[in-house]
Amino acid sequence: MFTSETLFFLICFLLVISAHEAAHAYVAFKFGDPTAKLEGRLTLNPLAHLDIFGTLALIFVHIGWAKPVPVNPNNLRHPSRDNFIIAISGPAANLLMALAGALVYLGVRSIPVLGPLFLVFIELNIVLMIFNLLPIPPLDGSKIWHLILSNESYYTLEQMGPYILLAVIVFSFSTGNILFSYLFQAADALTRFIT
Repeated sequence: MFTSETLFFLICFLLVISAHEAAHAYVAFKFGDPTAKLEGRLTLNPLAHLDIFGTLALIFVHIGWAKPVPVNPNNLRHPSRDNFIIAISGPAANLLMALAGALVYLGVRSIPVLGPLFLVFIELNIVLMIFNLLPIPPLDGSKIWHLILSNESYYTLEQMGPYILLAVIVFSFSTGNILFSYLFQAADALTRFIT
């Protein structure tokens, strides 16, 4: 059933992924790569970042994603380092939004509707941040390997990444949702800390 809570969750999701992807695009542009800007991704407009299958998956199976921001390493002055910073900018944007949401929450937490809603906003940012920091391609945290491995090894890992991530998710679900259980526990702890 489509409730007001579901609607608010979807609105939060759109805001959260838009800030996340726009941060990637902005930092890439600042580092000399205009690819994302030329494709209209340097914006907070959710329509520029939505992936239809990722949105449907969010609604029906509670795992969603946005369109990845395109980055051309050939335009970067220091490809490995810059690519890593571009990747980390997305989770950093979610952390900043969570902290901003926490400031608002502290002012409205005693209000019956607003308090819980801002708590959802904060936790959604934290969940997305933590999940994206996992060092598994194509997640943002995987760019750490670009600083450690040779280009050939990194690109091989990157090609295998989606299959590794899918295997991790399937394993998690088949074993009582272990991965997401720990992820939400970490998100709850961090949410309590910043609020």
